[in-house]
Amino acid sequence: MGMRVLSLAVLAVLASPAFAADEPVASVLHCGHLVDTAAGKVLGETSIVVDGKRIREVKPGRVEISGATTIELGDATCLPGLIDSHTHLTGETSPTGYTDQFRWNVADYAIRSTVYARRTLEAGFTTVRNLGDNEGESVALRNAIDAGIVPGPRIFTAGVAIGSTGGHADGTDGYRKDLAGDPGAKQGIINGVDDAWKAVRQHYKDGDDLIKIMPSGGVLDESSSVDNAQMTLEEVKAVVAAAHDYGFTVAAHAHGAEGIRRAIVGGVDSIEHGTFMDDADIKLMKEHGTWYVPTIIAGKYVEEKANVPGYYPPQVAAKAKQVGPLIQRTAARAYKAGVKIAFGTDAAVYPHGQNAKEFQYMVEAGMPAMFVLQAATTHAAELLHKTKDLGSVEAGKFADVIAVDGSPLDDIMRMQKVTFVMKEGVVYKGTGAAAP
Repeated sequence: MGMRVLSLAVLAVLASPAFAADEPVASVLHCGHLVDTAAGKVLGETSIVVDGKRIREVKPGRVEISGATTIELGDATCLPGLIDSHTHLTGETSPTGYTDQFRWNVADYAIRSTVYARRTLEAGFTTVRNLGDNEGESVALRNAIDAGIVPGPRIFTAGVAIGSTGGHADGTDGYRKDLAGDPGAKQGIINGVDDAWKAVRQHYKDGDDLIKIMPSGGVLDESSSVDNAQMTLEEVKAVVAAAHDYGFTVAAHAHGAEGIRRAIVGGVDSIEHGTFMDDADIKLMKEHGTWYVPTIIAGKYVEEKANVPGYYPPQVAAKAKQVGPLIQRTAARAYKAGVKIAFGTDAAVYPHGQNAKEFQYMVEAGMPAMFVLQAATTHAAELLHKTKDLGSVEAGKFADVIAVDGSPLDDIMRMQKVTFVMKEGVVYKGTGAAAP
């Protein structure tokens, strides 16, 4: 079914490269249905009145307002803008990625990030947490998007990840010594409590929004272990204490059970991936109220590519084959146990813009369709501590609205074909728009 945008003003916004810099006009969206993520139900025909960047009111039925721009979405189902709680918008893995890093400058990554940001936004993700970059270039991307210079999702960035020498955050395993060097706290590499405090303070100085730590091994670095513990409990506690002093939340990349345990006991806000999470970890997560961000799509993608000769170095391929088959099963166990789950994908491990495949994998893991939609809206907003602004279509919140044809509750695959995207009252994507 088509959707008609009945305003030259809106068409001008879509066509202009400076669209996000101008104040959007008042508008009324007519939706065939609306997914009320706060109540966990689907409403019938609904009108969303947008005033500037925020929603003024949400009314049942068809509402006409004199002088307002009318956006006709037909029988489409509207939802709040989606939130991906785990992305890396300033990179994307590829067969040449392990050599590109020796040829590309930070500017090369930054320029490509503008393309990845737009793909993410057009896939319906109006907000992301960016959990790690190279040298803080995600801060520049965030600022450019906020200033209306480039289109992209609202970004909350962790800057460079914090970890230990030789660990997953170091990223120089396997390099010759003159290239590997000895990165310090400014680059996110810590060894001890004092370094932990310095690293967090550096993130505050750099203008980051949250902290990301690496207390266990990972897949894509060139070390031998994916699940060994790589930060002490004291280091984790120091990062968390410093982060809370500066108003940061803390996300923890953790595959191994011991690394997960230390992160939970240390007070982090979320566990990312959690591949080898055991029953004791699950119990601790429920006791501490720790969020879980599964990133199933990343596990499936690396497993697939590990079977392509030459795509990854041999040690990386071996780790990918360990992790890939397990993440979805771990997510299923965590859901059944009642762990708090927020949607996240580890975008960049797979090509940007395919984020919505995670919905399919979550449903396959036994999670109801409404639950996975809430994971990407109300749950993720709670994890971000941004429930006043994000997560549902309600008066006073940002006018972040997307639409899909048909009901995603009947077929979650529809989330992979977003047909309309509005962020803060500005239309970035709309099908069937009338010609000027």
